[in-house]
Parts: sequence; C-alpha cells; structure tokens
Amino acid sequence: MSINSNNFQSNSSAKWLFLMAWRDARKSKSRLFLFISSIILGIAALVAINSFSENLKDDINGQAKELLGADLELSANKDDFSYPFLDTLDYEVSSENSFASMVYFPKNQGSRLVDVRALEGAFPFYGVIESNPASAAQSFRDGQAKALVDQSVLVQYDVQVGDSVRIGKVTFLIEGALISSPSQSMAATLVAPAVYIPMKYVEATGLIQKGSRVQYRKFYKLNDLDPEFDLDEQLRTDREYLRTEGIRGDTVEERKRDTGRTFEDLSSFLNLVAFVALLLGCVGVASAVHIYIKEKIRTVAILRCLGAKGRDTFLIYLIQIGVIGLIGATIGAFSGTLLQTILPKVFADFLPVEVNFSISWPSILGGIATGLVVSILFALTPLLAIRKASPLLTLRNTPDGENGARDPLRWLVFGGIFIFIFGFAYLQIGDLSNSFVFTISVLMAFGFLVLIARLAMWAVKKFFPTGWSYLWRQSLANLYRPNNQTTILIASIGLGTALITTLYFIQGLLISQVEITTDAGRPNMMLFDIQSYQKDEIADFTKAQGLPVLQQVPVVTMRLSKINGNTLADVMADSTLNYRSGAFNREWRITYRDSLIESEKLVEGEFRTMKTSTDSVFVTIEKGYAESSRIKLGDELIWNVQGVPITSYVGGFREIDWERVQTNFLVLFPEGVLEKAPQFHVLITRVKSTEEGALYQRDIVKKYPNVSVIDIGLILTTVDEILGKISFVIRFMALFSIVTGLLVLIGSVILSKFQRIRESILLRTLGGSKRQILTINSLEYFVLGSLASLSGIMLALLGSWALAYFTFETSFVPNVLPVLLVYVSITSLTVLIGLLNSRGILSKSPLEVLRSEIQ
Repeated sequence: MSINSNNFQSNSSAKWLFLMAWRDARKSKSRLFLFISSIILGIAALVAINSFSENLKDDINGQAKELLGADLELSANKDDFSYPFLDTLDYEVSSENSFASMVYFPKNQGSRLVDVRALEGAFPFYGVIESNPASAAQSFRDGQAKALVDQSVLVQYDVQVGDSVRIGKVTFLIEGALISSPSQSMAATLVAPAVYIPMKYVEATGLIQKGSRVQYRKFYKLNDLDPEFDLDEQLRTDREYLRTEGIRGDTVEERKRDTGRTFEDLSSFLNLVAFVALLLGCVGVASAVHIYIKEKIRTVAILRCLGAKGRDTFLIYLIQIGVIGLIGATIGAFSGTLLQTILPKVFADFLPVEVNFSISWPSILGGIATGLVVSILFALTPLLAIRKASPLLTLRNTPDGENGARDPLRWLVFGGIFIFIFGFAYLQIGDLSNSFVFTISVLMAFGFLVLIARLAMWAVKKFFPTGWSYLWRQSLANLYRPNNQTTILIASIGLGTALITTLYFIQGLLISQVEITTDAGRPNMMLFDIQSYQKDEIADFTKAQGLPVLQQVPVVTMRLSKINGNTLADVMADSTLNYRSGAFNREWRITYRDSLIESEKLVEGEFRTMKTSTDSVFVTIEKGYAESSRIKLGDELIWNVQGVPITSYVGGFREIDWERVQTNFLVLFPEGVLEKAPQFHVLITRVKSTEEGALYQRDIVKKYPNVSVIDIGLILTTVDEILGKISFVIRFMALFSIVTGLLVLIGSVILSKFQRIRESILLRTLGGSKRQILTINSLEYFVLGSLASLSGIMLALLGSWALAYFTFETSFVPNVLPVLLVYVSITSLTVLIGLLNSRGILSKSPLEVLRSEIQ
C-alpha cells in the first residue's frame, strides 16, 4: 500500500481510516472472501428458518378456521349431549360419529383397520374436505351408499374409485379418494386412516354394539355472532358444566394455540440447526481473522514505523472486518430469504396449512445485525493484538504473544462472546438454565480443544522422535515452531467436527425414539371389540389357523364416580381438593386378572386378590397416573359400572412399559368382581408373514365384521415411510451445518498456507525437492487433521451421551462405522486441501511466490 507520512497528522479522521482499510483490502480479496463465506451460510440458515417460522405462524393464524372447519366443536362419548348456551344463538350444526372398524375390499379380498366417520350436515363450514375427484366430497352425501376412502388405503390395496368397500353389513361404492380434511391428524391416520360415510347408514352396518367406543362430535357455525364476543371465555365460564357432562370443546382460537404449540418443537429443531450453523460461522470468523491478522502483522509494524498509532491500525482492520462482515451478512440474509421458498416443500407432509411466501423484514434485519455482531465480536480477540504490535516486527519475524495475553480488553471480549452465545441460545431455546448449560458446554468444548492442541505441542517437543526420518521430524517440528497453526486448526476443525457429528448422533436418537420393533416371538396382531359370545369361537378359529393365542383379555367400560366420597362437583367447588377432574370425565377401560404380565411391575403397596366374595376390592393403578391425579394408597374409589356402583380401594401402584405390544391398563381389578359386567374382549396373536396376516384378517372380517384388527406389521411399514420423510428433513436441515463446517475447514486450511510460505520457500532455496516439501506438508496436515477430528469425535460422543441420558432418557450406543467415516473424511479433506494449497508454491519460482504472496 502507498503511504505518505503526512497522513498520520490526521490519522484519527474516519476518511483516512476507511481509505487505508480499502487500500489494504484490495490486495486481500481472496482471503477476505473466505472470511465472508464463514458467515454467509450461517446467516442464510438463520434468516430462512426465522422467515419460514414467521410465515408458518401467520398462516396458522390466518387459516385457523379451516383447520377446525367450524366456529365451535363439541365432543363427548355419548350421543345425547347438549350445551344450553347455544340455545341463545343462531347456528348451523353438523354431526360426526367416528369409530374404529375393519373394512373389506371385495375386489382383492383385502381388509384394513380404519376410522369410520359417519357425517351428517354441511361440515366443513370453513375450508374443504379435499378429495379426488373434488366433487366426491359432496356427492358421497347424496343419500346413496357411497364412501370417501383415504387415498393411502386405496394405493396400498390397489383399489380405485368406482370399486366397492364393505363396512360391517353394508357395501359402499367408493366415490372418491380422501386427501385431507379438517381435524385430521397424522398420528390418527397412521393407525387408522379415515373413511367417510353418510350418517344414515351407521345403524345398518351393525357395528355399534354395547361396549363399542364411539366419539360423538358436533360442529357449529355461529351466525351473526358479535366479533367482540370471546367464545373461549364463555367455555371457561361454563367449564364446570362441560366437565360434569363429559363434554370437550374446541374453538378456533384454541385450535390456533394447539397447532402453534405442536409446531414449536419443529421451530426448536430448526432453530437448533440455525444456531449450530451460526456457531460454526463464528468459529470460521475467529480462525480466519486470527490467521489473516498474523499475515498482516508486518504491514501493521510498517505503519507503526511511519508514525501510526496502535489505535489507528486497530481501527483500520476493524473497519475492514466490519464492512466485509456486513457484506457477508447482507448476502446471507437475502440468500436466506430465497432459501425459505424451499422449506415449505421440504416440510409439506408435516404442515397443517399451506405456507405462503412473504418477505420477513424483521428476520432479514435481524440476520444482518447478527452477522455484523458476529463478524466484529469474534474478530476482536486477534484484532486487539494489533494495538500492541511493535515496530520491531518489521525486522523480527516472530510476534510477541505475551502482550496479547496480558491485555485486559481480551477478557471483556471473552465476556461479550459468552453473553452473545448465552443470549442467542436463550432466544432459540427459551429456557435460562438450558441456555446456560449449552453455553458452558460450548466454551468447555473449545477449552478442551485448545488444551489438546497445547498438550500435542508440549508432547511433540518433550518427546521429539530424533531417530525418525528428516521428513517426519520437519513435519512434527512445524506443530510447535513459531507461527505454528496447531491451536487454531485443532480448535476450528475440532469444534466443527464435534457439532456436525453431534447433530448426526442426535438425528439417530430422534429417529430411534419413534421406532417400533417387533422381535421374534412378540405379538404383532391385535383383535378387539370381540363380544363375549364370540370370545371362545374366535380363539378356536385362531388356533385352527396355526396361530398362538398370546393373550385374551376382557375389557369393562366404567366411570369413576367418587374419590374418598368426593364427586366431580365437590372437586370443582372445593379448591383444596386437588384430584384430577379428568379422572371423573374419562370413560375408563379396565380389565381384571390375578397376576401381573411381563410389561408390568409392582413398585408400591401389594397386589391383593379376592379370597371370598365379601372381601374388599383392592385395585392397582399405574404409578404416574396416580401421582398426577393425587390418588394415594388406601384411597376409596367408587365406580359406576354400567349403572352399578362398585367400591374399591387402592392397594398398590404399578409401573408399565408402554412401548411393549401388550394390553396395558391404568387400573387393574382382581378376578371375582367384574366377570358379570357387560364387556368386550381383546385377543393378541402373532403371524409369521405379511401374507399370513392378510389371510387371517380377511377371514376374521368376513366371519366377524364387528371385530377390528390392528396389524402392527402394517403400522411398522407406515412408520418406516414417515421416518424416511423425517430422516430426509433432518438430513436436509443438517446440510446447512455440514456445508458451513466444510467452509470453515476449507477456509482455515487455505488461510493457514500463508503461515508456511517462508518455510517452504526456504526449503526450496536450500535444495529441497517438491516431493519432500509435499510430504512434509502432508504429514503435518495429517497429524493436525487426525488430532482435530479425533478430538471433535470425542466431544460429540460425550455430548451425545449426555443428551441421550439426561434429555431423551435412553441409552446411547454409537455406530462405529459413521465415527470412522467422519475421522477419515475430515482428516483426508484436511490433507487434500493442504496439498492443493502447496501446489501454488511449488509450481513457481521462490522469488515469484514471495512477490505475489508476501506483502
């Protein structure tokens, strides 16, 4: 750069500082581009995700009525419920009765458990039931025996529109394929896809019998309702009546809140991905500026010799870094705005609404501001050293590191970095303690990597292998010699490796949390709604098919009337009674037996059986539910069993493994009490193959149309498909972090070549061959890459174990193959980039390299 000593008379002027920053930057464009690349992807991910989340929230708020399909939904387990408040309003009503049942396809003799929805009225009042053809959503209600069948079922059983489906005793024409409808959840569709039929045919199917579980819903469109009227507040005012009657209410505002809470987990995951990408960008900024400033230290010393103050040289490079960071953040912010158009397509299978594209200026401005703060904050530590750079460095090649270590401003910068990471973590996580733990973990990880680097340098110097070949000795000596790059490369590459590998492990943990397994010998098929007169006949039929009857369980429906003499009305009126109101409102399904099964364990109290018919009845309750309902050992529970009161006492608490395919119940009665009560039965068996299961289901449905069958194997297939989509989403989002991490790795290694130019030129001048220099560089980068990747993998294993144990409450068993793949990939990439760096030095004469590279 050209310098006039008269400039320093006014070196505090902003114009001069910006001019000097511009002149210096012109000769360092390629290196500053690597600095920009470290934050572009991080900011792009942040802006894309924040913009997508904002648009999703706005669309959920704007389309809430379409999600519910009505202004008000009331549901109960009885068909004669009513809400007197509605008598004062002008409204339209539509009714829906839903229940699980098997359907049978005569075309190919296939059968499937579905959720039959018998519909009457003009529902939905808002939005549409989406079908193919579109007219089928209305034409199936024309009074004929027609049905809308979920499109996934039609595809699975190779059935087309125009074919027939038998539900109970009635055969329906398939009028259309059901694509989506209001109030339809993915979880429900997983087990039992929906099939719509007209309400008038429910009784003719013969499927509604005593003990059948039917959900009765009424959808209301409220006409001429005052826009200021708060329907949610009205439901809260009448909650005692609604609870007493067992009525559940859902409004547009409540559905809006519920949907928003559901997608908070999605937002949290997306924010985590953006945060990891941004942290990697921070690492890239710090490492790039550290190496860049080391390269520029001689230029700073020359400025000092010409009269520039330390503050002026500091401001020159601070302006340079700030402007470059602002450019990078702006590019990243607008790239993220474009990138968010892809996210609705990625998440299409999981979104309840259509997400529209709109520019979120708060997200863009927030991204630019964040990028600028990151650029300056993480560059300050190496920049502070410029203030104390001695003019003697024009003659001496080795900078004095002691001054920087003693600089008190460095601790202020470290404090600012801590506050930034903590504050940003809190914005993403929303929990102070978790944010603090996360911040401390990141800082401890960085400290661990620095410690590994320092230990490596000490160990090589202390135990230097003097007997090894010259090439090995030279490459190892580079690890601790002046201007070494050991600490910065191990810290940046190691932290990037740790974050990316942890993200991979957590992906596996998330997916494993929802995986279902059926080991050999475990049940994989369940029959329910078996009437008492069918019990023995179906058991004999199952055995005749060569299938085992693994369990045969009676189920009695009842309601809880009193706890220690207190009714629901008493609990609602007396705030000192802390019993859970849901215990009174729910319709209990309870079994009876005199022993525990393998999925249960008695943890408190005792399991007491009936010795005589006059003995007191002692029941056992699932421990978690008892605690949440404030039910204690010895409490008196009075049940209403189909109109007959039965008094029982809490004798013990059980722990239940709900993940096992078993008939698990919250409350267990002893034998000798409920045998004569109205009941239905459940039978569990195991089939050896999909074909065997399909034939068994077909025969059951043909002979016993009221019996429903859950095919666990079929559910597993559907789960695998959904897991494949989830896995794709997770890997797609992790791509942001992986690419950012690779850019940090590439940038760190490329910039580090300037630390070795003089050594390589000196070796060439002294007669070293190109092959020798390449070997020395290869060995050095191999050692650095190995140390960094292994250290990062160690941190990832430790962090993933902690998350698995403390957060997911599961075991963590890492797969060795991915760990080896990460090590080989990171180490190889480090060596490859290092060798590509060296080619430019070795392909030219020493003088030409010095002229082009040493400024």
